[in-house]
Amino acid sequence: MSTPSFVKSALIITMATLVSKVLGSVFLIPLQNIAGDEVFGIFRFVYPFYMVALILSVAGIPIAISKLISEARAEGHSSSVRDIFATASILALAFGVVTFSLMFSLSGPFAKWFWNDTAQLSLAVVSVTLLVAPYMAVYRGFFQGFDDMRPTAFSQMFEQFVRAGVTLIAAYVFVQLGTDVSTLAGYVMTGSIAGVVVSLFYLRWTWIRSPFRPHAEEPYTVARFLSWSKRILSLSLPVAVGTLTMALLNLVDSMTIPNALDGDPSILYSLYGRGVTLVQIATVFSSAIILPLIPRITRALTTNNDGEAKLFVTRSLNMAHLISWPAAVGLVALVVPVNIALFKDASGSEAIALLSVSSLFTSFSVLTTGILQGIGRARMAAYIIIGAVLIKAMLNMWLTQTASISGAAIATIIVYALIWLVNVWLSQRTLPYSVQWRTPIVCFIASVIMGAFIGTPWLLIDGLVSSRGSALLYVIIAIPVGALLYAALVLFGRGVNRDELQMIPGASRFFKKTLH
Repeated sequence: MSTPSFVKSALIITMATLVSKVLGSVFLIPLQNIAGDEVFGIFRFVYPFYMVALILSVAGIPIAISKLISEARAEGHSSSVRDIFATASILALAFGVVTFSLMFSLSGPFAKWFWNDTAQLSLAVVSVTLLVAPYMAVYRGFFQGFDDMRPTAFSQMFEQFVRAGVTLIAAYVFVQLGTDVSTLAGYVMTGSIAGVVVSLFYLRWTWIRSPFRPHAEEPYTVARFLSWSKRILSLSLPVAVGTLTMALLNLVDSMTIPNALDGDPSILYSLYGRGVTLVQIATVFSSAIILPLIPRITRALTTNNDGEAKLFVTRSLNMAHLISWPAAVGLVALVVPVNIALFKDASGSEAIALLSVSSLFTSFSVLTTGILQGIGRARMAAYIIIGAVLIKAMLNMWLTQTASISGAAIATIIVYALIWLVNVWLSQRTLPYSVQWRTPIVCFIASVIMGAFIGTPWLLIDGLVSSRGSALLYVIIAIPVGALLYAALVLFGRGVNRDELQMIPGASRFFKKTLH
């Protein structure tokens, strides 16, 4: 594939991933508005179980397949492409059956142990998705191996649009019919099934019409399956564990927080879920801009260009500070009006503010985990995440009993900060790079000033104007004003250079005259 075509494909997949992740987080807000806190609480409880099972059976497959197919094509081994695709398909179907069987059969015990019986139907329904999703991931990896990112991009968007649409329609229809909470939550989960089924049909249809369909004269044997399955698993499993950071920690929340809460877990965990949803939205934007740097680091190291790899690491960390500080501080400053505007009331604002702080460390930990993977330390990144899960479980049980959902939020801050610090220490030992202090200091000061500027007026009018409409209007005005103020302060403090600013879509053109 030519360089322009490759750049275009990379842009397509980046934008599609951004749209998919934003939609996957944003649609939870109208879900809470339509179905209420109890159903939203069940959804927030069930979804981490599904995501962990999904990532374990899906996440590493596209990367492993694409890498192996790319190598086979470079070596001119067309028969190997057929073997890779067939082996991955068998593994995916096996993973799907195993993960579905486990989650479906354990839906009752999970609901009873960690929540209550109202979540059993939701766990059972969403487990059906696991029969389809791993096989769908094989097609995505296949096309990526031929440097064609469009099928993956379009399938991601189809999946999320269908999922969000079916979920919200089901919620609205069955709320109007007066369906009980347990059954309503079960119907809501059908959106996930619909999303992956539509995505699989699109990918299969594209594959049938594709000129890349593998052909081989040699028969496919058990020996070939065993040989390729070892290679696929050795590549995919460390990547899968490395991408589990947020999903595993959210799963720990589902397994430990509800039982430790003194009160109705459905309502209290729903309030905690509001903060988690906002954090996911904040980290989506930073990840979408930062993570495309990781392949550049890998390519630089592959060509023994350590200097370029260090430059990309430093630049990606600067970008993390540039984007993550204002997102976290802005959420803290606007926590009450955002809570009222999006979720109808100000309940749980203290916990949401604490979780907003965690979005800063979440972005840093996601980035630095990616850096470890990029410099060949994926296995160590997986060990760090496993250790963080154990620490999170202990902190949740202790702090939640002490300070309810605010304690759980503090545990989240501590754990993500630890992941970030350990990742930085390990990446520095592996690939020593220069640490630039000017950017984080400038971004911190600019964010604090911006937060005070947009947050103080609400403190003055809160109580006088507290309707949902007024809160929404305040947020709509405050966000662009805060963004412009922050940008001006960062440019004035020279916290970002021309090259870093050009990495932000649209920013280079907007600030071109200013920088000049």
